Amino acid sequence: MNDPAAIDRLLRTPARWAVVGLSTNRARAAYGVAAYLQRLGHEIVPVHPRAETVHGARGYARLADVPGEIDVVDVFVNSARAGAVVDEAIAIGARAVWLQLAVTAPAAEERARAAGLELVVDTCPKIEGAARHL
Repeated sequence: MNDPAAIDRLLRTPARWAVVGLSTNRARAAYGVAAYLQRLGHEIVPVHPRAETVHGARGYARLADVPGEIDVVDVFVNSARAGAVVDEAIAIGARAVWLQLAVTAPAAEERARAAGLELVVDTCPKIEGAARHL
């Protein structure tokens, strides 16, 4: 179960969000969500094997390649790959992991909680933000 207070805090507090799976493909949900996060005042960092620049933000192939701290890792990869992304988020010292709609990885979710990360599962920042009139 997601903590509504944690969702509210993550959306309202300016932070650096690594958006894993973000590319220049405008048809993908990650593209619109990343733009929305920028409008909320967050810094986005695209993470995709092609390391593309998206919405003016330089991309990186892996979370481990991103210089500096990452506050939130927003996961737009399929559930089969999500566990590895969660493990990378733990390894880089991220503060939170947000698993998008239909992205679940129960064992990895438990690892994130055990490591002290805030965790949001199976929802979207844009949908949650709209519900909060952000």
